[in-house]
Amino acid sequence: MSHLTDFQTFFLLSILKIVVVLVITLTAVAYTVLLERKVLGRMQNRWGPSRVGPFGLLQPLADGIKLFLKEDLMPLATERPLFIFAPIIALTCALISIAVVPFGAVTHIAGVDMFAISDINIGLLVILGITSIGVYGIALSGWSSNNKFALLGSLRATSQVISYELALGLSLVGVVLRAGSLRLRDIVDSQAAHGALSWNLFGGFQFIAFFIYLMAAYAETNRAPFDLPEAESELVAGYHTEYSSMKFAMFFMAEYANMITVACVATLMFLGGATSPLGNLLPANFGGPILSAIFPVLWFVAKVFAFLLLYIWVRATLPRFRYDQLMAFGWKFLLPVAILNIIATSLVLALRG
Repeated sequence: MSHLTDFQTFFLLSILKIVVVLVITLTAVAYTVLLERKVLGRMQNRWGPSRVGPFGLLQPLADGIKLFLKEDLMPLATERPLFIFAPIIALTCALISIAVVPFGAVTHIAGVDMFAISDINIGLLVILGITSIGVYGIALSGWSSNNKFALLGSLRATSQVISYELALGLSLVGVVLRAGSLRLRDIVDSQAAHGALSWNLFGGFQFIAFFIYLMAAYAETNRAPFDLPEAESELVAGYHTEYSSMKFAMFFMAEYANMITVACVATLMFLGGATSPLGNLLPANFGGPILSAIFPVLWFVAKVFAFLLLYIWVRATLPRFRYDQLMAFGWKFLLPVAILNIIATSLVLALRG
């Protein structure tokens, strides 16, 4: 009987975690859009959204209602099942990745870790695998739309993601070598000893890897200056030219959910995850059990927020690449530098050992 009760408690807490994380992620997606529009507005010396709600805070709700109520158009010559299925693949893959992200300190309630949905020993591989599947949604959307602009956009996205995924994966190898594990908790713990000085970005001398990751992440998420798959000046809207209503909204949400996932991985791999930048200056039980559980989550959110601001700053500053420049940059620069970084990190670790 006790085993049944334990399982029920575990099951209910797990369901609660999933629902809470999903709601917070979708809310974060909506407000990342608002953040981008407000920050871009300020950088371009204008207001950004300011009418709906105080300071424009209800703008994401208004945008959601608008998209939900729009007519759902379906062009006649589309490959209908794939046309419908493509945005579902894109959004599902974008949201699943969050399941293995540890966003707080290890806090057990009834034997359940409350600040990670799933703690598996190959968490990093799972994230890389799921995010690479997401490109199928983009590829299928362009092909099934029966539209030249959409097809060109999806072909660009596919080749871009394949090219930059290599550099992105290799940029993380140095971090994995230092931690000696693919488990995300272990990678975070390896950066916890001396605060910011222990982070892989500073103490681990992985700043070259961080730069490679940053560039590859922009390209992976089709963000400026690598936003060629949906280049408005050339391809109308690229792979989602024929999409409207909630199907378009799903692609839109997938893009911003991927941005948040990329920011979470950067935080875990290079910025110490949920650990404090102050290291041992604050005792582990500072503020009692409740505050000592909340503070790591706040540190994690602050780091993700800072990374998202960097995303937006780059979009406001840099012009779009030409397509041949984009491919050459990935294959001729980022990939060799990523391999050299792995060799250098391996040599340093071997000499130390």
